[in-house]
Amino acid sequence: MSPQYDPKRLDVNAFARDAGVLPCNESLSKFERLAVDAQELGNDVRVIWEAHGELKDGSGPTPQVWLHLQAHTTLLMVCQRCLELAPVEITANRSFRFAANEEQAAALDEECEEDVLVYERDFNLHDLVEDELLLAMPLVPLHEVCPSQPKMQVADADFEAEPEVKPNPFGLLAGLKTGKS
Repeated sequence: MSPQYDPKRLDVNAFARDAGVLPCNESLSKFERLAVDAQELGNDVRVIWEAHGELKDGSGPTPQVWLHLQAHTTLLMVCQRCLELAPVEITANRSFRFAANEEQAAALDEECEEDVLVYERDFNLHDLVEDELLLAMPLVPLHEVCPSQPKMQVADADFEAEPEVKPNPFGLLAGLKTGKS
């Protein structure tokens, strides 16, 4: 029987030692910061993610603790070209190496390319999933091909009529000065 893991309070060392696998299929509503950018919410919008723990033999006396994460969702966002709703796929696929403390993490971060996180006994994997999906979001959501042509004019045809000419108030003052009104 495989152990049960809590993604909000994950012991990363035990997860890696057990070569743990944590698959999840959750409602977008459980990811508050991510849901802010979605135009339509509902139980049918899902965030599908999976985490794998791994111990790797490294150059030191203790094995390296790794966490591999894949996450995916599709959000309806406003296309910035046509201003209609567009389904935007968001995918994150990252691996993280864990360090015992901040100093070790800073040193490892300088010498290697992988992402380094500090080990915490109650690591919030759920927040990491949300962070990675937020980072994977496009800066400018767009349709690949917009369903309608966006308007490329700056003024409506209704504004083409000549504005009503108003009398110049200084002209009236000039008429008073000369005695004409």
